[in-house]
Amino acid sequence: MYPAYSAAHGAAFHPHPGYYAYNPYAATYSAQPMAGATHPSTPQTGTGQPASGDVAAGQSAAQPSHGQPTADQSAQGHPQATFQQSPYGQPPYGQPPYAPPLYTPPPTLRERLGREGAGSRLLAWVGGAVTLLGVVLLLILAIQRGWLGPLPRVAVGAAFGGILVGAGAWLHRKPAARTGAFALVATGIATLYLDTVAATSLFDFLPVPAGLAVGLAIAVGGLVLAVKWDSPLLATAVVGGCGVCAPLITWGFTDELVTFLLMIQIATVPVQLRRSWWPLSFTAAIPPLTAAMIGIGLRTLPVWAVLAAGVASAAAALISLRRNDNEPYSLSVLAVSPLPILVAALVLHRPESVLLAGGTAAVLIATWILVRGNSGTVAGIAGLVAAMQATVTQFDGGAVLLGEAVVLAFAAKFARNRFALGGSLVFAVIGGLFALGSEVTPALLVLPHWHPRDLLLTALASAALLLAAAIALPWAAIRLDVVKSASLAPWLPAGLCALYGAAGLVLAASMLVAPGRVGFLVGHTLVTVSWTVVAFVLLLRGIEVVALRIAGLVLVAAAVAKLVLFDLAALDGLARVGAFLGAGVILLVAGARYAKVVASR
Repeated sequence: MYPAYSAAHGAAFHPHPGYYAYNPYAATYSAQPMAGATHPSTPQTGTGQPASGDVAAGQSAAQPSHGQPTADQSAQGHPQATFQQSPYGQPPYGQPPYAPPLYTPPPTLRERLGREGAGSRLLAWVGGAVTLLGVVLLLILAIQRGWLGPLPRVAVGAAFGGILVGAGAWLHRKPAARTGAFALVATGIATLYLDTVAATSLFDFLPVPAGLAVGLAIAVGGLVLAVKWDSPLLATAVVGGCGVCAPLITWGFTDELVTFLLMIQIATVPVQLRRSWWPLSFTAAIPPLTAAMIGIGLRTLPVWAVLAAGVASAAAALISLRRNDNEPYSLSVLAVSPLPILVAALVLHRPESVLLAGGTAAVLIATWILVRGNSGTVAGIAGLVAAMQATVTQFDGGAVLLGEAVVLAFAAKFARNRFALGGSLVFAVIGGLFALGSEVTPALLVLPHWHPRDLLLTALASAALLLAAAIALPWAAIRLDVVKSASLAPWLPAGLCALYGAAGLVLAASMLVAPGRVGFLVGHTLVTVSWTVVAFVLLLRGIEVVALRIAGLVLVAAAVAKLVLFDLAALDGLARVGAFLGAGVILLVAGARYAKVVASR
């Protein structure tokens, strides 16, 4: 079948290991060929087929008897290696199985400090931080004591920063001194940036746009140097030093401080797109967000500065997440970017606060819809938090929250999004607690008092939405395969909430039709009868579904318990008789019908 392989490797080799075909035309090889003999592959002229001796020799070579070596083995003095094919996805025979690499724990702090050169690096960076703080304190002291004039102070600061940067660049030429070079350059860049902040916000030597442009140029220069030297530590030190010390220069949390901090964050965006220096995004975002939250809390910042901080941080995070959607630092920045705006919504009056929180929710939820992956999910969760704050601020009670929970449950089912289902659960729990405390209270269900019409209308809406949420949530959870359809875990708490909501719905509607005690008695009679009807339906539907069957039996027990424990004592007259007769007749019919259906199956 394969003459080329047979000619090159002998009869013992086959391109499919483990397969040995019978070849009657194969001849044995001899260590010393006889005179006149030809190679087995050489055709014999004048004959139509090989001699019988050749055939026998070919048989003995191709199919040796048990315990006899092949011709190649006799000629070479050692057996020829036989290759066996291993099953797909497994290592070849004779080789050890693949073992995953062992987990290497990260070095401890003691091991890091014990490495060679750790002491020099620690001293260099601590010295740079102390030097930068000393420059800030010197500038503050010069202002307080009146040393020199404003212009000489700015000039001295700029000269000192330039000297530090130059010294660091000179030291960087020697590999052994690069740790000190990084510390010097970081200190010098931060000094120049803080000097620009002082010249703009304290001494008015530069208008604000020009000061921001100079500050942006200084920050970009420092980050370009960090990229050229491939030092993420230098970039982080430059950003962190400017962000920490800038509030000391401006003497408070002002709008100029926030804008200068935003310039640093804007300067880091190109670096984050080119390099995987993920901590840089977090280091650049925390100072403006923190300053905006503190400033709006102290009422020292305008709203536009807070909006700028939140929007810029979210935009920078989304841009950096285009490189890696799973990067935790940028995801954290995206999650906390709405915090200044939500804090501003807390301290402002109702129209402005609702507008801020609602607008933030709309933008973040739109981002959730448009952007796929983890970044869109984080934006959606933050948007749900903003939507909840806007709802709670604008509306009293839990009716709107329960309505939003129902909408989120349907959106989660049709969008196949489990995070939306989690948001629906949170909205439903908080809205249910609000409704339980202010609208559908236990007193409404057990005390036959007169209630205002407005309160009854609100209770009617809240009870209906509570019932809808109790049904929609487990339904969406089963459709999304969050829980198994036969599991009782989602149905038991949902069933209790549904019973409470249904009771509130019937009672509120009854007392709206017949105010006072009459409506209360009629309502409870209808509640008891309706429970038995629902139990009958669940039992019929639960012939093939165990969960529904168990829920129906539990509801039957609840209806009987209500009859004995509540209706017998709280109701009187025709209401009590109607409750017992109605529930009893329905249970009798249900039992007979259920037995007939089961027997027919």
